[in-house]
Formats: sequence, structure tokens, C-alpha cells
Amino acid sequence: MKKSILFIDRDGTIINEPADEQIDSFEKLSFRKGAITNLSFIAKNLDFELVMVSNQDGLGTASFPEDTFWPVHNFILQTLEGEGIHFDAIHIDPHFPEDNHPYRKPGIGMLTDYIDNDDYDIDHSWVIGDRETDRQLAANLGCGALILGENGLTWDKISELLFAGERKVEVSRKTKETDISIELNLDGHGHCDISTGLGFFDHMLEQIGKHGMMDLRLRCQGDLHVDEHHTIEDTAIVLGECLRKALGDKRGIERYGYCLPMDDCLCTVAMDFGGRPWLVWDCEFKRERIGDVPTEMFFHFFKSLSDAAQMNLNIKAEGTNEHHKIEGVFKALARSLKMAVRRDVQHFELPSTKGML
Repeated sequence: MKKSILFIDRDGTIINEPADEQIDSFEKLSFRKGAITNLSFIAKNLDFELVMVSNQDGLGTASFPEDTFWPVHNFILQTLEGEGIHFDAIHIDPHFPEDNHPYRKPGIGMLTDYIDNDDYDIDHSWVIGDRETDRQLAANLGCGALILGENGLTWDKISELLFAGERKVEVSRKTKETDISIELNLDGHGHCDISTGLGFFDHMLEQIGKHGMMDLRLRCQGDLHVDEHHTIEDTAIVLGECLRKALGDKRGIERYGYCLPMDDCLCTVAMDFGGRPWLVWDCEFKRERIGDVPTEMFFHFFKSLSDAAQMNLNIKAEGTNEHHKIEGVFKALARSLKMAVRRDVQHFELPSTKGML
């Protein structure tokens, strides 16, 4: 079986990097938060080869003598070994940036043995680093990149993604009434790109992505010349299907999830991804429309979403301002989703005594 590799940077990734970017004494050494714990988890639970790839500018020159480098470096390796973290190979390049040497990251001169080698699965390998050069190295190798600090990426999140996988889905559905495509990333950062032809509906859907910290791209072309019904209902069906597919077997999720005030309103959305769809709807609207959306369609949206996602929803809204009321409901839904889909890879089991959800 081919081996996948984690090409891991050292300075700024495993250990913190000082201002002068040169760790030549023990006083400058500290480990990056979460690095040891999560590398230990990865080493014990996953079948990656670990390969360290590090630029050490001028190593061996008067500006960076080797006798100041190796004692610290060896201590780092010994510390990691004590936590079960063993590197199968270590590649260190001593050249300066101006040398433009092919061995220096993002060049792949040090790593040619891994390319076009039937023993390795580069397509399912990753570079873990903290700089743009690490991303470029990944592109040059033809593998994925995990860049610490980018969009808040932490070591905790890296071990979760490597262990449990990404939760990204794309679903399309075309009928005589609507043509819908949705891209959803449950582990996103709240980035939204939504267009349904209904401005207020777009605004509500954006609350789900933004406050649920999910990336959501949604396109819907519906028969709005008839009315809004098909656009709203079918969007809920496809979004619910995305949630169901993205959650997969639901291992490790919190499962349950929210009470949210918005000015004069108090909105509660309680949720359970238990596999049994049900909607309790305790929301009353005194206006026929909010924006370009009929208020009667809100119940229909959440009923269709509950059915398609196979989740139990209990929704209640109190207040006087109709706009605040429904926006609070959508925001509470988002926060409830964020809570319910959260994964804990340290306790990666089904949250059920039944053995299935």
C-alpha cells in the first residue's frame, strides 16, 4: 500500500520562531501551542510518514554556526520522541534566499525521492507549515497544504481534519420549477456567496453561514414569476441534504445544539441530529410579508430543512418586531448548527446508546 506523507515545517510550526528567525540557543526555544499534543495524536492514530522540511538560512556559516544549531535541534527531536513522535526523515536546507538553490523551500530538490515513486501517495499527502512558502511547496509537490494561522487554523483543527476528514459537499437539484446548486463546508469560516433571487431570503441564508461558521455557496434559479414557494422550499431541501451528507456517519459530533436574543425578541432553536425529522414551530407573524418573502413560507422552509437533514427542530420566537423575530430564528439556527456539528476526535464515537443515528 502506498504511504501518505506529512511534510512538516519546523520553525513557526512545531516551535515558535523568534524575531531574528534563528533558534541558536535554548533561551529562544518554545513549542507552538498544540503542536506536541496533536502530533502525538497523529502519530498514534494515523498512518502517515512524518518528514521534517526546514530552511535554516546560513547554517554552517559564521552567522549561524552548527554548534549552536544541533544541540537545540536534537533536544527538539528528543522531546518529540518522548511523546511518540518519530520523523522518518529530516531535510534541512542551509542556503540563503538569494542563493535561489533548488533545495530551499519552496523548491523540491530535497524531496525528489518522494515524487513519481510508487511507494508514496503524494495526492493524499500534506504540507503543514506557517508561511506562503509552505503553500508553494505543497503546490510544487502536488499535495495539500495546511497553513497554521490561516483563517484561524490551529493544530487542534489540523489533527481533526487529518483524522476525521473534511466535511465539504456539493449538491445540485434541477426540476421544472427550480435549478439549485449548493457547496457547503461545515468546517469553514463563515464565507457566503448566496443568490436566490429573493433579497431577504438571501439575507437569512447568510446568517446560517456567517453565524454557523460554515462556508456556503448557493445558487438558485426558480420560477419566481409564479411565486416564491418553490424557490424557498427546494432550497431548504437541498440545504438539508447537504447537512445530512456532510455529517456522514456523525461520529464525534456534539449532536445537540440555542437561545438567542435580538433586540426585543428571544429566539430558541433546539436541535437534534438523531435521524428522526420533526418540527415544532412556535412562531407567529402578524405581517403577510417580510421583505420579498411571505411569512407563511418560514414554517415551510424549516419543515423541509428538518425532513431533508433528518433532524429534530424545536423553534420558538417571542417579540414584536417581525424582521428581528425571523432573523433571530435564522441566527439561532446557525449557532445551534455550529454547536451540534462540532467534532471531538478525542472521543470519536456515535453520540447514541443505539449504535446508530
